[in-house]
Amino acid sequence: MTLLNEQHQTPGGEFVTVLHFDYPRPPVTANQRLHWAHKAKLTRSVRDATAKLAHRIPELGKCRVELTWFVTTKARRDADNIVPTLKAMCDGLVDAGVVTDDTPDLMVKVMPVIEYVKGGIAHMELRIEKIE
Repeated sequence: MTLLNEQHQTPGGEFVTVLHFDYPRPPVTANQRLHWAHKAKLTRSVRDATAKLAHRIPELGKCRVELTWFVTTKARRDADNIVPTLKAMCDGLVDAGVVTDDTPDLMVKVMPVIEYVKGGIAHMELRIEKIE
């Protein structure tokens, strides 16, 4: 996992960070039928990885987050299915101190996006933008 574009400014002067995850598919999904302990372990792994990548991001007060899953095939996928991965990542941002909680008044969570990239490498990116 790597950190991309840490602390760059948008044209409007806002703070934006993109966390890059080498996950070829979401580690935690809504359709998985896993034993609760295995699911908890996967969730904790995503949460910890996010916290580790986000530890240098300053406290933002309020932010907007958007998860994009870049895929290399045009197979049908359901964006709702990857919300559990987004949730674990948002909890990791709280663990890292980016925001004090992931409640709607402090974190605006955008529905995940699935984007086809021809000839690319499947991965996930979490875009974090400071908002007022």
